Amino acid sequence: MGISRDSRHKRSASGAKRAYYRKKRAFEKGRQPANTRIGAKRIHLVRTRGGNRKFRALRLETGNFSWGSEGVARKVRVIGVVFHPSNNELVRTNTLTKSAVVQVDAAPFRQWYEAHYGHSLGRRRAQKGAELIEDKKRSKSVETKQEERYKLQGKVENALERQFEAGRLYAVVASRPGQSGRVDGYILEGEELAFYQRAIRK
Repeated sequence: MGISRDSRHKRSASGAKRAYYRKKRAFEKGRQPANTRIGAKRIHLVRTRGGNRKFRALRLETGNFSWGSEGVARKVRVIGVVFHPSNNELVRTNTLTKSAVVQVDAAPFRQWYEAHYGHSLGRRRAQKGAELIEDKKRSKSVETKQEERYKLQGKVENALERQFEAGRLYAVVASRPGQSGRVDGYILEGEELAFYQRAIRK
């Protein structure tokens, strides 16, 4: 039969059969779901109405994720799906869709933080004494600038810092990989992070 998005073949709310006054139309056509998985990038082009195109991502492994409170975005590797609000099956099969909660690599964000603030982030607790980064030579003006930044807005919440220690951050996919061919999103923080951590524990 094929996938159809019309409602003429359905019964009405009362259960009555509707009058069937025409055949199927191309604009009522539905397509197979993309079921985007994690793997080496593979994208198919789909010609749509008006000669437009959709980018059907079948496999993706990296995407642009933003760290909202710091106002910075980085291209990072997606490690796995940990929670999905609609279906646990999508977690088991590592299917990337919009609103899926994924784990991403923390390294690019840690590198940016350390370059921006001059303080280490998420290094193991044993090395907590060595808070400042000593490997690069920096001028006094750069050091004072970084110190001022750190005092003003350099504090990272504990839940996020623990994730940096593990090297993996929780993030939400905000793009639609089956339509745009991209897996983009944002890092979870604050109340939203606490909510999803509770959901994952359940």
